[in-house]
Amino acid sequence: MNAQQSERSAGSLAGRTAIVTGAASGIGEATARAFAAEGATVTVADINQEAAESLAQQIGGTAWVADLSDTAALEEISLNADILVNNAGIQRIAPIHEFDPENWRFINRLMLEAPFLLMRAVLPGMYERGFGRIINISSIHGLVASPFKSAYITAKHGLQGLSKVAALEGAEHGVTSNCINPSYVRTPLVEQQIADQARTNNIPEDEVLEKIMLANSPVKRLVEPAEVASLATWLASDHAGMVTGASYAMDGAWTAR
Repeated sequence: MNAQQSERSAGSLAGRTAIVTGAASGIGEATARAFAAEGATVTVADINQEAAESLAQQIGGTAWVADLSDTAALEEISLNADILVNNAGIQRIAPIHEFDPENWRFINRLMLEAPFLLMRAVLPGMYERGFGRIINISSIHGLVASPFKSAYITAKHGLQGLSKVAALEGAEHGVTSNCINPSYVRTPLVEQQIADQARTNNIPEDEVLEKIMLANSPVKRLVEPAEVASLATWLASDHAGMVTGASYAMDGAWTAR
């Protein structure tokens, strides 16, 4: 057994380096913890310095405090990692005719332009090493639409296309690119939406989960962050080398109808 095989046997990601954006909470935190548990050295990228540094210390990783919506600052960076997880995101809800243009641009900078720039920064090193995993945390709203979420849905649909292009370009270099598309996940981002959804849809907050978030899902519960992290961990592993250009729905059969 050579040294690389020995490392792999210690954990599915042993010896790998990973960057996870939006990693200080929710899906990002669960993914960072799962990767570290499988032996990866994780860079915890988040705008929240205290939370990023705390998590990095807990998992033996490194904190990268960054405002990824400042995309001009990302244009000239060079990053070195075996795995990139584009997870950072935010939500704003309003009808198109009332949607604040700056909020619309902000969401698309953070959730579409920034992933492009991070891919651009990390791919040369992946190509040189002959290995890379790009995992884009998209959403069920990268596959279907809902009212009042024009910016978020535009960004997630765009991320789907970007991920497929990266899969085609990276194929000859040992680099895969895939999307994970969960429905509503039990995260602070979803919890913060409840008041907005109640106001926009003119219903009480305690009815939002049943009437809005779970209305289209035959499985009547939220997705857990650890479930998304589990799939991300597998996609990051050597076992997923032939899985690329794909989108994995984790939606309780929402899109099976």
